[in-house]
Amino acid sequence: MRKPDCALSLFLTKKMTDTAQNNKRIAKNTLLLYVRMLFMMAVTLYTSRVVLNTLGVEDFGIYNVVGGVVAMFSVISGSLSAAISRFITYELGKGDKEKLIRIFSSSVTIQLVLGLIILILAEAIGIWFLNAKMTIPTDRMYAANWVFQLSILTFIINLISVPYNAAIIAHEKMSAFAYISILEVVAKLVIVYMLLWSPFDKLIFYAILMASVALIIRFVYGYYCKRHFEECTYHFIFDKELLKKMFGFAGWNFIGATSAVLRDQGGNIVINLFCGPAVNAARGIAYQVNNAISGFVSNFMMALNPQITKSYAAGDKEYMMTLIHQGARLSFYILLILSLPVIINAHYILTLWLKIVPEHTTQFVQLVLIFAMSESISNPLITAMLATGNIRNYQIVVGGLQIMNLPISYILLRNGCMPETVLIVAICISQCCLASRLYMLRGIIGLSVREYMSKVYFNVLAVTILSAIIPCISSYYLSETFISFIMICAISVICTFSVIYLVGCNRNERQFILSKITAIKSKFRK
Repeated sequence: MRKPDCALSLFLTKKMTDTAQNNKRIAKNTLLLYVRMLFMMAVTLYTSRVVLNTLGVEDFGIYNVVGGVVAMFSVISGSLSAAISRFITYELGKGDKEKLIRIFSSSVTIQLVLGLIILILAEAIGIWFLNAKMTIPTDRMYAANWVFQLSILTFIINLISVPYNAAIIAHEKMSAFAYISILEVVAKLVIVYMLLWSPFDKLIFYAILMASVALIIRFVYGYYCKRHFEECTYHFIFDKELLKKMFGFAGWNFIGATSAVLRDQGGNIVINLFCGPAVNAARGIAYQVNNAISGFVSNFMMALNPQITKSYAAGDKEYMMTLIHQGARLSFYILLILSLPVIINAHYILTLWLKIVPEHTTQFVQLVLIFAMSESISNPLITAMLATGNIRNYQIVVGGLQIMNLPISYILLRNGCMPETVLIVAICISQCCLASRLYMLRGIIGLSVREYMSKVYFNVLAVTILSAIIPCISSYYLSETFISFIMICAISVICTFSVIYLVGCNRNERQFILSKITAIKSKFRK
């Protein structure tokens, strides 16, 4: 009887060790990505201000909306990109190197063919839509067409980079991803200063420089992957069975990709049709603020996603459920800590940052951050669903709900509603999508809806309400000055951290936090 007991003990020890190593890997990768993100956020916020002031509100709005037209074609690429990432990560979890090589080469072939298809569609449909339907001043139409062509080039370059990016993330080599991303941000900082000395039209010159950066970064990704990952040497492979599986997965994922693009870029175009490029500029600024803040969550999920997929591939569903619950809560907490001071002080921050604040920008910033928090708790659920590969019904239901953003927003704006209505609709539909994801995952992976609602949804809701009370009251009584801004930010952070610790964390998590604080204190005492 001792031998089985001994074997069981060894198995449990190994499992605990593997789990601890996985958790350390997630923490290390997240930290690396956060260092990258802090640098990127600082540079992005600075460059956004300079670009807005250099281009002007109108040209900045044109760049955002024309880029949005090109991004509409990501409806085709987005579905396959998700399939590529899922298949590479899954095979790494299974440990099949031969199949991994075939998947990577097949992925590059797919992206090259896809790039050609998107180029043809963009030149045929996109140019007609830009010149016949968009609200752009006549004297800026020539520049807008240049921006369109260069945006297509940038899009195709980024498309070809997808398999290489997926390989880095799947291998969890976040240090490389962080360093290359920092290089990209530095290049964009250089662009800002070059823009100030532009020899011709600033909008066209800006689009040329952005396309150049995309090309440089594409070669850097390719060089790194070829040197470090044996599967990343491209060979033309036509694996009919593999392509069938990937396109089968991508085919259903196409609905989800369509819905996401129509929600985001479709909303941008609808705003342009009824409100003009100045409001597009306001929305563009809001999304830059959101990207800077949401990047922290994106980086955390980037470190977490491979572990969710690999744990599913390995059959460790218990660990997978733990990652889903903790990942959802932590994603939300990170966003809440960063977003609450910005939501409360949005007008003052924008005035301090931009000097020239387009109309509606404050409201857009507040609503887009609320939308980001609403979406954050769904991110681990989406990863879990993609890991299963069983996405037909999921994409039909959730994709169908997300597509409703566009017609509802169109009808409301046509009937005279404010442009902010687009984001209010997105927030409401986001909650409906969350309910649908929970219902379907219950049947596919055995996710307990009751447990998720208790451990995640009601938990983050209570934390949000309790965290916001004192900062909101303080903001009401304090005047809009720099000292008041600093005070409200400090109050927000202190309140949020306190509530997360007391209400958001369970007993084991509080003990873990206390042990880490004690360990840090003991190091400083030495």
